[in-house]
Amino acid sequence: MIEIRKYSNQAGYPEPRRVIRYTLFWCQSGNAEILIDENIFIMAAGQVVTITSGQFHQLKSVKGEVIALEFTLDYFCKSDNDIELIFHNGLFCHFGMNEMITVQHPEFFSETLNTIEKEIQEKPYQYLISTHSMVELLLVEINRSKIANGDEIWKPDALFLKFLESIRDHFQDNYQVSHFANLLGTTEAKLNEISKLHTNKTAQNVIYSLTISEAKRLLLYEKLTVKEIAYQLGFNDPFYFSNFFKKHTSRSPKEYQKAVKEM
Repeated sequence: MIEIRKYSNQAGYPEPRRVIRYTLFWCQSGNAEILIDENIFIMAAGQVVTITSGQFHQLKSVKGEVIALEFTLDYFCKSDNDIELIFHNGLFCHFGMNEMITVQHPEFFSETLNTIEKEIQEKPYQYLISTHSMVELLLVEINRSKIANGDEIWKPDALFLKFLESIRDHFQDNYQVSHFANLLGTTEAKLNEISKLHTNKTAQNVIYSLTISEAKRLLLYEKLTVKEIAYQLGFNDPFYFSNFFKKHTSRSPKEYQKAVKEM
């Protein structure tokens, strides 16, 4: 539901890992090297990075102190306002747009994480409410820092974010836009409207984008054949999947796999 981990002058995870939780890494001192999907990042003291549920990541090394906060969507998102906050300004972005964010008030950030850890350990009365409020404060601090660092404000729509979550939960079903509209109690027209507003893409192309991202993760980190990946993503014909992947990435699945692993 919610968990804190601490790392100090050590190696991190031995292998890339994937959790269906939202993860936040905070570099309290020194620096750290972290792999997120296919990209390597170096975190410096006073920086934070957010990782969306389902992304592969590996904390490779820590030269200093790093705190990891993990929480589930069910724990945090009790309302549309919570959903919009978790994705505000591209935080926990489904499209793999991870970035190192320099926090304006690092002491506040460290103190809040330490208080959350204490609440989790001691479990006082209504600690889930208190920790929820403190996670909110952390996300607000990140958003304020992004604005102070020159980013434009991007306010997401809860329905669009529920659409993204539904896609991720139903890759194997290969649902069409109309089915997602029924699941979410809306219309195809509305999903197209909000998809174009947020990404300048149709709802169907948003599905394609997330499917390609998932295919890349499976190719890099799961011991599956291209045929098995195709079936896992709802393609009945592996040849069609390979053509679909090449159309969107300019490489066949095998070519992509080889190129990234040689980097």
